[in-house]
Amino acid sequence: MSEPVVLKNSLTVLIVATLQAVAPAVIAVGSLYGVLVLYEVPLDQRYHSMAVLVALLALLLPRPPRTFQSQFHTTAVPIAMGVVARWMALLVVLLVIGYATKFSAHYSRRAMATWALLGPALIVVVTLALHEIMRRFLLDPANARRTVLAGCTESSLALAKRLSRASEFGMEVVGFFDDRGAERLGINGEVQLLGKLSDLAAYVGENDIEVIFIALPVKQVARVMDLVEELRDTTASIYYLPDLLLFDLIQARSIVIDGIPAVSMCETPFFGYRAIAKRVTDVLISASVLILAAPLMILIAILVRLSSPGPVIFRQRRYGLNGEEIIVYKFRTMTVTEDGASIAQATKSDPRTTRIGRFLRRYSLDELPQLINVLRGPMSLVGPRPHAVAHNETYRKLIKGYMVRHKVKPGITGLAQVNGLRGETRTLEQMEARVRYDLEYLRNWSFELDIEILLKTAVRVFNDGKAF
Repeated sequence: MSEPVVLKNSLTVLIVATLQAVAPAVIAVGSLYGVLVLYEVPLDQRYHSMAVLVALLALLLPRPPRTFQSQFHTTAVPIAMGVVARWMALLVVLLVIGYATKFSAHYSRRAMATWALLGPALIVVVTLALHEIMRRFLLDPANARRTVLAGCTESSLALAKRLSRASEFGMEVVGFFDDRGAERLGINGEVQLLGKLSDLAAYVGENDIEVIFIALPVKQVARVMDLVEELRDTTASIYYLPDLLLFDLIQARSIVIDGIPAVSMCETPFFGYRAIAKRVTDVLISASVLILAAPLMILIAILVRLSSPGPVIFRQRRYGLNGEEIIVYKFRTMTVTEDGASIAQATKSDPRTTRIGRFLRRYSLDELPQLINVLRGPMSLVGPRPHAVAHNETYRKLIKGYMVRHKVKPGITGLAQVNGLRGETRTLEQMEARVRYDLEYLRNWSFELDIEILLKTAVRVFNDGKAF
């Protein structure tokens, strides 16, 4: 198995992974300056230029693909050899550039020789330390996801044993569901039967089950499809053992867990380092925009306060990742701040909208505080738009697969919004179309798609007739 089924979001993982990526460059440059100071070499422009080049090379030189599996099974020797190999490549590039530019004679040979030996030693030590920190964190039982298996078969029993033995897979097996009793199955007390297959969906919703493996025989394909439909109203990740059949798959990918094949039938696109990379992107962009837009946001806050009685910031409960409630921030644009069991959607020429509110909604300026949600973590820049809790509870009963859109963080903008499905949804068909785009985003996510959506959103801000 090259990746865990999914890694729970964690600031620790983000920090350690970032350090793993930048540590070689930081150490290479830091050790260079340290050696120069030690030998009292004047720090002129030549050495500053060299430091920039060293940093770029340390960041850009190819590295072996880092997977979560490598955090457990890669030993110290291969890691150290990889560091030394990349360091040698870095030195070769520097020597070639120095020879081609005739600048090599201007550098202190003693300082460069010391740095060439000291640099890789320091990088190896720090790399091994970060590798061990990440490994220990991933093995922490607190990161394990609660898992059940539907169908007590030879494959599912073997999978359960492997998951119980190997904590690096990050799953805690709670038990099995099967229509047959323990006597008929011939199992001992070590296997926990939790109920019949018809009890599965209710149990998952009531007991915070996060991963489900369906292990029914291929001849029971109709029953498998029924189970998948019953589980659509949950946010659990669903896998099928062992055959891939024609289902409406979300992020379908095959995995092998210690020799046992499984196929994801409904999974988030942000597993492993994809989640970390998207989070880093969200933090960098949202922080930059908040800094640049701070004066404008202060002005808007003053205008909202003067426009009508009420708070400047409108807070509303919505559903976020895995269907958990989050609080979404927006500039108040109406005379009301509804957040109850029944919420009326905003309409064109809505009498509840204030004068400044109409302007803010027209150019999406009321959305700016949601960048705080992105920076804090409950939201992303791009993803399915979050709906009010009251609307979610209505539509999850009417639209199949509605809750699957919560397999990712909600976004300030999304694929549905740039395809004309922004604003009021008057009919069930309009909401169904929005959900179809949301699920298409989950199936086809890529960084290129996120960038395309952000660019289209920027264009639509100025010519979107559905912004009101």
